[in-house]
Amino acid sequence: MGTQGPDDEKYIDRHSIEEKLAKQKEIDDWLPITSARNAKWWYSAFHNVTAMVGAGVLSLPYAMSELGWGPGVAVLVLSWIITLYTLWQMVEMHEMVPGRRFDRYHELGQYAFGEKLGLYIVVPQQLVVEVGVNIVYMVTGGTSLKKFHDTVCSDCKKIKTTYFIMIFASVHFVLSHLPNFNSIAGVSLAAAVMSLSYSTIAWGASVDKGVQPDVKYSYRSSTTPGKVFDFFSALGDVAFAYAGHNVVLEIQATIPSTPEKPSKGPMWRGVIVAYIIVALCYFPVALVGYYVFGNKVEGNILISLEKPKWLIAMANMFVVIHVIGSYQIYAMPVFDMIETVLVKKLHFKPTRMLRFVARTVYVAFTMFIGITFPFFSGLLSFFGGLAFAPTTYFLPCIMWLAVYKPRKFSLSWWSNWVCIIFGLLLMILSPIGGLRQIILQAKTYQFYS
Repeated sequence: MGTQGPDDEKYIDRHSIEEKLAKQKEIDDWLPITSARNAKWWYSAFHNVTAMVGAGVLSLPYAMSELGWGPGVAVLVLSWIITLYTLWQMVEMHEMVPGRRFDRYHELGQYAFGEKLGLYIVVPQQLVVEVGVNIVYMVTGGTSLKKFHDTVCSDCKKIKTTYFIMIFASVHFVLSHLPNFNSIAGVSLAAAVMSLSYSTIAWGASVDKGVQPDVKYSYRSSTTPGKVFDFFSALGDVAFAYAGHNVVLEIQATIPSTPEKPSKGPMWRGVIVAYIIVALCYFPVALVGYYVFGNKVEGNILISLEKPKWLIAMANMFVVIHVIGSYQIYAMPVFDMIETVLVKKLHFKPTRMLRFVARTVYVAFTMFIGITFPFFSGLLSFFGGLAFAPTTYFLPCIMWLAVYKPRKFSLSWWSNWVCIIFGLLLMILSPIGGLRQIILQAKTYQFYS
């Protein structure tokens, strides 16, 4: 009497497994990355453009002035080819295990390197990239707003950059509560259009201005150490410009997938369109900007272009709109990580209030750091080398070698090792130049000015 038979135990086990799966599905339906899987291929196109073509494009002429014509063109073209190749690898690896999708970068890392090691390798780097981008974009949004204000109203009272960063952040205190990637599709599309628009204005206005009479194409710095450090710093700027890989698996996760029609088809189509747009933005801005201004070009090409006033004001406003979309694209995987930890590890209930508090705190944090350390160009090259180079240039290659194990000395084996070596050089050298720039700028900087 009162004992359970084997059938009862099986029923209880099956029931508890079903309960766990139902709870897991409920959480996945709530989390921002896995809650909607009905995106079209063109979502992939404009999400990737928004993620890739950041404000970094405006610093490319400055990077060219530190690299010089030959190395500058070589680094730009090599970066375009290598990052397109590593992006293709990530798209391919998204569903390499039948019946399973790697919806997040760290899930792919865990499959390639093991449960714990994968987390330790990928998550810190991905967080540095995404949080770093959000901080830099806080600064970019604020400085572009200030530039717009100062251009439109040159006689008005000067307002601190700090206040403009706060104004920019206030938009995100609202937009950050959109639940998932598909809900920010409209913001992302507007941002992608703006990136093409302000890039075109940047090189178009440069052509209109014409080559400056005292233009010089020699290196910016006169001393050998200065030239070397500038070169390192410019490598970081270029690495920062090609940074969309950190959100590519998360973007692909929103596309529907079946065994007959896997998500990699529409995703890859979107990536190709995105990369053509990236080339149309990057190469004309970098080459024309440097050709026109030489080594006198500013860290942001729009600052070098002071006239016509209305056009420069418009370009700065385009930058603001674009950076609003970019911030959201990079913030979404961070929100996903924060909410996963809160719900799965700390066992909070997945509620709107939890999401509201978590996201508001995150936006406030990036705003505070952005206000405190607004060294824009130094931040670009420092973050560019430290975290963008691994996650963009060589981590996908290491995963590919670990998972697919191509034959030694085959084309796939060689191409991956070339990318790994190039990425490692970027990672080691560019933070040195970026840190030096930050130190130089910090000497004359006053906090909260």
